[in-house]
Amino acid sequence: MSGLTFCFLTTFYPPFNFGGDGIDVQRMALALLRRGHRVTVIHDVNSYEWLSGRHLPDQPVMQDGVEVIGLRSGMGVVSPFLTHQFGWPVVQGRRITQCLRERAPDVIVFGNVSLIGGPGLLALGGNALKVYMAQEHWLVCPTHVLWKLNREPCESQSCLRCVVAHGRPPQFWRYTGALERRLPEVDVFVARSEFSRAKHREFGFSQPMEVLGYFLPPPYPEQPVRPTSERPQARPYFLSVGRLVRMKGLDSVIPAFRRYPEADWLIVGDGEEMAHLRELAADVPNVKLLGRIENRDLGRYYDHAIATIVPSTGFETFGIVLIEAFRHQQPVIARRIGPFPEIVNAVNGGLLFSTTDELVEAMRSLQQDAALRNTLATNAYLGGRERWFEDAVMDRFFELVEPALAAKRKRLQMNRV
Repeated sequence: MSGLTFCFLTTFYPPFNFGGDGIDVQRMALALLRRGHRVTVIHDVNSYEWLSGRHLPDQPVMQDGVEVIGLRSGMGVVSPFLTHQFGWPVVQGRRITQCLRERAPDVIVFGNVSLIGGPGLLALGGNALKVYMAQEHWLVCPTHVLWKLNREPCESQSCLRCVVAHGRPPQFWRYTGALERRLPEVDVFVARSEFSRAKHREFGFSQPMEVLGYFLPPPYPEQPVRPTSERPQARPYFLSVGRLVRMKGLDSVIPAFRRYPEADWLIVGDGEEMAHLRELAADVPNVKLLGRIENRDLGRYYDHAIATIVPSTGFETFGIVLIEAFRHQQPVIARRIGPFPEIVNAVNGGLLFSTTDELVEAMRSLQQDAALRNTLATNAYLGGRERWFEDAVMDRFFELVEPALAAKRKRLQMNRV
Protein backbone atom coordinates (compact mmCIF):
# COMPACT_ATOMS: atom_id res chain seq x y z
CA MET A 1 0.00 0.00 0.00
CA SER A 2 1.45 3.37 -1.01
CA GLY A 3 0.27 6.92 -1.56
CA LEU A 4 -1.42 7.30 1.84
CA THR A 5 -1.50 10.57 3.76
CA PHE A 6 -0.17 10.36 7.32
CA CYS A 7 -0.39 13.02 9.98
CA PHE A 8 1.59 12.83 13.23
CA LEU A 9 0.38 14.75 16.27
CA THR A 10 3.09 15.04 18.90
CA THR A 11 4.32 17.48 21.51
CA PHE A 12 8.01 17.37 20.51
CA TYR A 13 9.79 17.16 17.17
CA PRO A 14 13.46 17.90 16.36
CA PRO A 15 15.02 20.32 16.99
CA PHE A 16 12.26 21.15 19.49
CA ASN A 17 12.71 17.94 21.47
CA PHE A 18 14.56 16.43 24.41
CA GLY A 19 14.86 12.72 23.76
CA GLY A 20 13.61 9.62 22.08
CA ASP A 21 9.96 10.49 21.41
CA GLY A 22 10.68 13.30 18.95
CA ILE A 23 13.43 11.31 17.24
CA ASP A 24 11.07 8.35 16.94
CA VAL A 25 8.45 10.47 15.16
CA GLN A 26 11.07 11.93 12.84
CA ARG A 27 12.40 8.50 11.91
CA MET A 28 8.91 7.16 11.25
CA ALA A 29 8.00 10.20 9.16
CA LEU A 30 11.08 9.83 6.97
CA ALA A 31 10.57 6.07 6.67
CA LEU A 32 7.01 6.63 5.45
CA LEU A 33 8.22 9.25 3.00
CA ARG A 34 10.75 6.79 1.57
CA ARG A 35 7.88 4.35 1.01
CA GLY A 36 5.93 6.78 -1.13
CA HIS A 37 3.54 8.29 1.42
CA ARG A 38 2.73 11.91 2.20
CA VAL A 39 3.59 12.98 5.73
CA THR A 40 2.70 15.96 7.92
CA VAL A 41 3.95 16.43 11.47
CA ILE A 42 2.19 18.84 13.83
CA HIS A 43 4.04 19.62 17.06
CA ASP A 44 3.96 22.27 19.77
CA VAL A 45 6.88 24.71 19.88
CA ASN A 46 5.61 26.49 23.00
CA SER A 47 5.84 23.24 24.98
CA TYR A 48 9.52 22.89 24.19
CA GLU A 49 10.15 26.53 25.10
CA TRP A 50 8.26 26.09 28.38
CA LEU A 51 10.26 23.07 29.51
CA SER A 52 13.66 24.02 28.09
CA GLY A 53 13.67 27.74 28.79
CA ARG A 54 15.05 28.19 25.26
CA HIS A 55 13.71 30.01 22.24
CA LEU A 56 14.57 28.57 18.83
CA PRO A 57 13.70 30.23 15.52
CA ASP A 58 10.91 28.77 13.39
CA GLN A 59 11.99 25.95 11.08
CA PRO A 60 11.10 25.59 7.38
CA VAL A 61 7.70 24.02 6.77
CA MET A 62 9.22 21.41 4.44
CA GLN A 63 12.00 19.44 6.14
CA ASP A 64 13.53 16.58 4.12
CA GLY A 65 10.23 16.21 2.26
CA VAL A 66 8.12 16.11 5.44
CA GLU A 67 5.66 18.93 6.06
CA VAL A 68 6.33 20.16 9.61
CA ILE A 69 3.90 22.52 11.32
CA GLY A 70 5.28 23.96 14.55
CA LEU A 71 2.43 25.42 16.59
CA ARG A 72 3.39 28.70 18.25
CA SER A 73 0.83 30.80 20.09
CA GLY A 74 1.07 34.46 20.97
CA MET A 75 0.10 33.35 24.47
CA GLY A 76 3.45 31.56 24.75
CA VAL A 77 3.75 28.91 27.43
CA VAL A 78 0.20 29.63 28.62
CA SER A 79 -1.02 27.55 25.66
CA PRO A 80 0.55 24.20 26.66
CA PHE A 81 -0.17 24.95 30.33
CA LEU A 82 -3.89 25.21 29.58
CA THR A 83 -3.72 21.97 27.61
CA HIS A 84 -1.97 20.28 30.52
CA GLN A 85 -4.64 21.45 32.95
CA PHE A 86 -7.79 20.93 30.90
CA GLY A 87 -6.84 17.89 28.80
CA TRP A 88 -7.83 19.68 25.61
CA PRO A 89 -6.00 21.89 23.05
CA VAL A 90 -7.64 25.01 24.45
CA VAL A 91 -5.63 27.50 22.37
CA GLN A 92 -4.55 25.45 19.36
CA GLY A 93 -7.58 23.20 18.89
CA ARG A 94 -9.08 25.23 16.07
CA ARG A 95 -5.82 25.35 14.14
CA ILE A 96 -5.16 21.63 14.58
CA THR A 97 -8.70 20.87 13.40
CA GLN A 98 -8.20 23.08 10.34
CA CYS A 99 -4.87 21.42 9.48
CA LEU A 100 -6.45 17.97 9.67
CA ARG A 101 -9.46 19.04 7.61
CA GLU A 102 -7.22 20.51 4.87
CA ARG A 103 -4.96 17.45 4.66
CA ALA A 104 -7.68 14.80 5.16
CA PRO A 105 -5.19 12.18 6.39
CA ASP A 106 -5.82 8.50 5.89
CA VAL A 107 -3.93 7.75 9.10
CA ILE A 108 -3.32 9.88 12.19
CA VAL A 109 -0.48 8.75 14.45
CA PHE A 110 -0.53 10.13 17.99
CA GLY A 111 2.82 10.31 19.75
CA ASN A 112 3.40 12.13 23.03
CA VAL A 113 0.18 14.18 23.12
CA SER A 114 0.44 15.48 26.68
CA LEU A 115 1.01 19.17 25.88
CA ILE A 116 -0.28 19.44 22.33
CA GLY A 117 -3.80 18.30 23.10
CA GLY A 118 -4.14 15.68 25.83
CA PRO A 119 -7.09 13.29 25.63
CA GLY A 120 -9.16 15.88 23.75
CA LEU A 121 -6.82 15.48 20.78
CA LEU A 122 -7.97 11.88 20.30
CA ALA A 123 -11.42 13.09 19.21
CA LEU A 124 -10.06 15.04 16.24
CA GLY A 125 -9.43 13.71 12.76
CA GLY A 126 -12.82 12.61 11.51
CA ASN A 127 -12.76 9.28 9.68
CA ALA A 128 -8.99 8.79 9.65
CA LEU A 129 -7.53 5.62 11.10
CA LYS A 130 -6.14 6.60 14.50
CA VAL A 131 -2.99 4.94 15.83
CA TYR A 132 -1.65 5.75 19.31
CA MET A 133 2.08 5.03 19.80
CA ALA A 134 2.73 4.78 23.54
CA GLN A 135 6.22 6.27 23.58
CA GLU A 136 5.78 6.96 27.29
CA HIS A 137 3.44 5.70 30.00
CA TRP A 138 1.25 8.82 29.81
CA LEU A 139 -1.91 6.74 29.38
CA VAL A 140 -1.52 5.39 32.94
CA CYS A 141 0.86 7.88 34.59
CA PRO A 142 0.52 11.67 35.01
CA THR A 143 4.32 12.02 35.05
CA HIS A 144 4.68 9.74 31.99
CA VAL A 145 7.56 7.71 33.42
CA LEU A 146 6.26 5.54 36.30
CA TRP A 147 8.93 7.08 38.54
CA LYS A 148 7.25 7.21 41.94
CA LEU A 149 7.71 10.31 44.09
CA ASN A 150 10.70 11.20 41.91
CA ARG A 151 12.83 8.54 43.60
CA GLU A 152 11.92 4.93 42.64
CA PRO A 153 10.11 2.73 40.11
CA CYS A 154 6.36 2.85 40.51
CA GLU A 155 4.89 -0.42 41.76
CA SER A 156 1.63 1.04 43.14
CA GLN A 157 -0.08 4.29 42.21
CA SER A 158 -0.12 7.39 44.45
CA CYS A 159 -0.60 9.83 41.61
CA LEU A 160 -1.51 13.04 43.40
CA ARG A 161 1.40 12.82 45.84
CA CYS A 162 3.67 11.80 43.00
CA VAL A 163 2.99 14.74 40.69
CA VAL A 164 3.58 17.12 43.60
CA ALA A 165 6.90 15.37 44.30
CA HIS A 166 7.81 15.89 40.64
CA GLY A 167 7.02 19.60 40.97
CA ARG A 168 4.11 19.48 38.53
CA PRO A 169 0.57 20.82 38.92
CA PRO A 170 -2.10 18.13 39.32
CA GLN A 171 -4.28 17.32 36.29
CA PHE A 172 -7.78 17.14 37.69
CA TRP A 173 -9.19 16.04 34.32
CA ARG A 174 -7.60 12.65 35.06
CA TYR A 175 -10.25 12.15 37.76
CA THR A 176 -13.20 12.97 35.46
CA GLY A 177 -13.06 9.99 33.09
CA ALA A 178 -12.07 12.29 30.20
CA LEU A 179 -9.33 9.98 29.00
CA GLU A 180 -11.45 6.83 29.28
CA ARG A 181 -14.22 8.46 27.22
CA ARG A 182 -11.78 9.30 24.41
CA LEU A 183 -9.97 5.96 24.19
CA PRO A 184 -12.64 4.35 21.95
CA GLU A 185 -11.82 7.03 19.34
CA VAL A 186 -8.48 5.30 18.75
CA ASP A 187 -8.37 2.29 16.43
CA VAL A 188 -4.95 0.85 17.26
CA PHE A 189 -2.88 1.22 20.43
CA VAL A 190 0.81 0.32 20.20
CA ALA A 191 3.18 -0.38 23.11
CA ARG A 192 6.90 -0.17 22.40
CA SER A 193 7.85 -3.36 24.25
CA GLU A 194 6.20 -6.39 25.80
CA PHE A 195 7.20 -5.00 29.18
CA SER A 196 5.43 -1.70 28.51
CA ARG A 197 2.29 -3.46 27.33
CA ALA A 198 2.27 -5.49 30.55
CA LYS A 199 2.73 -2.32 32.64
CA HIS A 200 -0.19 -0.64 30.90
CA ARG A 201 -2.36 -3.64 31.76
CA GLU A 202 -1.09 -3.74 35.34
CA PHE A 203 -2.04 -0.10 35.86
CA GLY A 204 -5.54 -0.49 34.51
CA PHE A 205 -5.35 0.20 30.78
CA SER A 206 -7.98 -2.11 29.29
CA GLN A 207 -7.69 -1.45 25.54
CA PRO A 208 -5.91 -4.09 23.40
CA MET A 209 -2.32 -3.13 22.56
CA GLU A 210 0.01 -4.32 19.85
CA VAL A 211 3.80 -4.25 20.30
CA LEU A 212 6.15 -2.41 17.96
CA GLY A 213 9.72 -1.55 18.93
CA TYR A 214 11.74 1.47 17.97
CA PHE A 215 14.00 1.24 14.94
CA LEU A 216 17.18 2.64 13.45
CA PRO A 217 17.26 4.18 9.97
CA PRO A 218 19.73 3.30 7.19
CA PRO A 219 22.57 2.69 6.79
CA TYR A 220 22.70 -0.67 8.53
CA PRO A 221 24.81 -3.09 6.42
CA GLU A 222 23.91 -6.77 6.46
CA GLN A 223 27.28 -7.66 7.98
CA PRO A 224 29.37 -5.82 10.58
CA VAL A 225 31.85 -3.33 9.20
CA ARG A 226 35.16 -2.74 10.94
CA PRO A 227 35.23 0.77 12.47
CA THR A 228 37.54 3.26 10.75
CA SER A 229 36.89 6.19 13.07
CA GLU A 230 39.55 7.66 15.34
CA ARG A 231 39.56 6.58 18.98
CA PRO A 232 38.40 9.38 21.29
CA GLN A 233 41.08 8.42 23.84
CA ALA A 234 43.88 5.91 24.33
CA ARG A 235 42.70 4.35 27.59
CA PRO A 236 40.04 1.62 27.39
CA TYR A 237 36.59 2.86 28.34
CA PHE A 238 32.95 2.04 28.84
CA LEU A 239 30.28 4.40 27.54
CA SER A 240 26.90 5.75 28.63
CA VAL A 241 24.72 8.04 26.51
CA GLY A 242 21.53 9.94 27.28
CA ARG A 243 19.82 12.64 29.31
CA LEU A 244 21.29 13.13 32.76
CA VAL A 245 18.19 12.73 34.89
CA ARG A 246 17.78 10.90 38.17
CA MET A 247 15.89 7.86 36.89
CA LYS A 248 18.72 7.03 34.47
CA GLY A 249 20.62 5.67 37.50
CA LEU A 250 24.04 7.06 36.57
CA ASP A 251 24.84 7.95 40.17
CA SER A 252 24.58 4.26 41.09
CA VAL A 253 27.41 3.35 38.71
CA ILE A 254 30.05 5.65 40.18
CA PRO A 255 30.85 3.27 43.11
CA ALA A 256 31.64 0.54 40.57
CA PHE A 257 34.34 2.68 38.97
CA ARG A 258 35.86 3.45 42.34
CA ARG A 259 36.53 -0.28 42.47
CA TYR A 260 37.49 -0.64 38.83
CA PRO A 261 40.42 1.58 37.78
CA GLU A 262 41.28 -0.59 34.75
CA ALA A 263 39.03 1.46 32.45
CA ASP A 264 37.34 4.85 32.19
CA TRP A 265 33.66 5.58 32.06
CA LEU A 266 32.68 8.23 29.51
CA ILE A 267 29.24 9.79 30.03
CA VAL A 268 27.78 11.64 27.04
CA GLY A 269 24.78 13.91 27.57
CA ASP A 270 23.51 16.75 29.69
CA GLY A 271 20.62 17.44 31.99
CA GLU A 272 19.57 18.39 35.48
CA GLU A 273 21.82 15.80 37.17
CA MET A 274 25.08 17.08 35.65
CA ALA A 275 26.21 19.09 38.69
CA HIS A 276 25.27 16.31 41.12
CA LEU A 277 27.16 13.70 39.10
CA ARG A 278 30.24 15.91 38.90
CA GLU A 279 30.18 16.27 42.66
CA LEU A 280 29.81 12.51 43.22
CA ALA A 281 32.65 11.75 40.78
CA ALA A 282 35.04 14.46 42.00
CA ASP A 283 37.35 11.87 43.57
CA VAL A 284 36.94 9.24 40.82
CA PRO A 285 39.34 10.25 38.03
CA ASN A 286 38.24 7.49 35.63
CA VAL A 287 34.67 8.89 35.46
CA LYS A 288 34.44 11.59 32.79
CA LEU A 289 31.33 13.64 32.05
CA LEU A 290 31.66 14.90 28.47
CA GLY A 291 28.42 16.84 28.11
CA ARG A 292 26.48 16.95 24.86
CA ILE A 293 28.19 15.62 21.73
CA GLU A 294 26.75 16.10 18.25
CA ASN A 295 25.32 12.97 16.64
CA ARG A 296 27.82 13.15 13.78
CA ASP A 297 30.65 12.76 16.31
CA LEU A 298 28.98 10.30 18.67
CA GLY A 299 29.58 7.26 16.49
CA ARG A 300 33.28 7.05 17.22
CA TYR A 301 32.57 6.93 20.97
CA TYR A 302 30.35 3.91 20.41
CA ASP A 303 32.81 2.34 17.95
CA HIS A 304 35.70 2.02 20.39
CA ALA A 305 33.96 1.39 23.72
CA ILE A 306 34.31 -1.96 25.46
CA ALA A 307 30.56 -1.86 26.06
CA THR A 308 27.72 0.57 26.62
CA ILE A 309 26.39 0.71 30.19
CA VAL A 310 22.64 1.38 30.51
CA PRO A 311 21.93 1.71 34.25
CA SER A 312 18.40 3.18 34.31
CA THR A 313 16.60 2.50 37.56
CA GLY A 314 13.13 3.39 36.22
CA PHE A 315 10.63 1.71 33.91
CA GLU A 316 11.31 2.83 30.36
CA THR A 317 9.07 1.90 27.45
CA PHE A 318 12.01 0.71 25.33
CA GLY A 319 15.73 1.45 25.23
CA ILE A 320 16.95 3.29 22.13
CA VAL A 321 20.50 3.49 23.53
CA LEU A 322 20.68 -0.32 23.52
CA ILE A 323 19.91 -0.70 19.83
CA GLU A 324 22.17 2.26 18.96
CA ALA A 325 24.99 0.41 20.69
CA PHE A 326 24.07 -2.78 18.84
CA ARG A 327 24.43 -1.03 15.48
CA HIS A 328 27.96 0.00 16.47
CA GLN A 329 28.82 -3.62 17.32
CA GLN A 330 28.74 -2.82 21.01
CA PRO A 331 27.48 -5.25 23.62
CA VAL A 332 25.57 -3.60 26.43
CA ILE A 333 25.65 -3.96 30.18
CA ALA A 334 22.09 -3.12 31.17
CA ARG A 335 20.28 -3.07 34.47
CA ARG A 336 17.91 -5.97 34.96
CA ILE A 337 14.78 -3.81 34.90
CA GLY A 338 11.97 -2.79 32.57
CA PRO A 339 12.32 -3.74 28.90
CA PHE A 340 16.11 -4.13 29.02
CA PRO A 341 16.18 -7.89 29.72
CA GLU A 342 13.65 -8.36 26.91
CA ILE A 343 15.90 -6.53 24.42
CA VAL A 344 19.22 -8.01 25.54
CA ASN A 345 17.97 -11.58 25.75
CA ALA A 346 16.19 -11.39 22.39
CA VAL A 347 19.56 -11.27 20.62
CA ASN A 348 22.01 -12.35 23.36
CA GLY A 349 23.68 -9.00 22.88
CA GLY A 350 25.03 -8.19 26.32
CA LEU A 351 25.03 -8.79 30.07
CA LEU A 352 22.55 -7.82 32.77
CA PHE A 353 23.17 -6.63 36.31
CA SER A 354 21.24 -5.73 39.43
CA THR A 355 24.02 -5.00 41.95
CA THR A 356 27.33 -3.17 41.94
CA ASP A 357 29.14 -6.51 42.28
CA GLU A 358 27.38 -7.84 39.17
CA LEU A 359 28.22 -4.67 37.27
CA VAL A 360 31.91 -4.86 38.14
CA GLU A 361 32.01 -8.53 37.19
CA ALA A 362 30.32 -7.79 33.84
CA MET A 363 32.82 -5.03 33.07
CA ARG A 364 35.73 -7.26 33.97
CA SER A 365 34.41 -10.12 31.84
CA LEU A 366 33.95 -8.00 28.72
CA GLN A 367 37.29 -6.24 29.09
CA GLN A 368 39.32 -9.37 29.77
CA ASP A 369 37.53 -11.98 27.66
CA ALA A 370 37.86 -10.87 24.03
CA ALA A 371 36.07 -13.94 22.70
CA LEU A 372 33.02 -13.29 24.89
CA ARG A 373 32.91 -9.64 23.96
CA ASN A 374 33.24 -10.35 20.24
CA THR A 375 30.51 -12.98 20.35
CA LEU A 376 28.09 -10.65 22.11
CA ALA A 377 29.02 -7.78 19.80
CA THR A 378 28.30 -9.86 16.69
CA ASN A 379 25.04 -11.12 18.17
CA ALA A 380 24.05 -7.56 19.02
CA TYR A 381 24.75 -6.28 15.51
CA LEU A 382 23.07 -9.07 13.55
CA GLY A 383 20.15 -9.46 15.94
CA GLY A 384 19.62 -5.73 16.09
CA ARG A 385 19.52 -5.50 12.31
CA GLU A 386 17.00 -8.30 12.08
CA ARG A 387 14.65 -6.90 14.73
CA TRP A 388 15.11 -3.12 14.99
CA PHE A 389 16.20 -1.96 11.56
CA GLU A 390 13.79 0.30 9.69
CA ASP A 391 12.61 -2.31 7.20
CA ALA A 392 11.66 -4.89 9.82
CA VAL A 393 9.77 -2.47 12.07
CA MET A 394 8.00 -0.61 9.25
CA ASP A 395 6.89 -3.90 7.70
CA ARG A 396 5.34 -4.77 11.05
CA PHE A 397 3.79 -1.29 11.27
CA PHE A 398 1.96 -1.83 8.00
CA GLU A 399 0.87 -5.29 9.12
CA LEU A 400 -1.02 -3.43 11.84
CA VAL A 401 -2.18 -0.43 9.81
CA GLU A 402 -3.33 -1.93 6.50
CA PRO A 403 -5.99 -4.36 7.78
CA ALA A 404 -7.19 -1.83 10.37
CA LEU A 405 -7.54 0.84 7.69
CA ALA A 406 -9.34 -1.53 5.31
CA ALA A 407 -11.72 -2.60 8.08
CA LYS A 408 -12.49 0.99 9.06
CA ARG A 409 -13.15 2.02 5.48
CA LYS A 410 -15.49 -0.95 5.08
CA ARG A 411 -17.41 0.00 8.23
CA LEU A 412 -17.75 3.60 7.04
CA GLN A 413 -18.94 2.46 3.63
CA MET A 414 -21.55 0.16 5.17
CA ASN A 415 -22.78 2.99 7.40
CA ARG A 416 -23.36 5.15 4.33
CA VAL A 417 -25.51 2.53 2.64
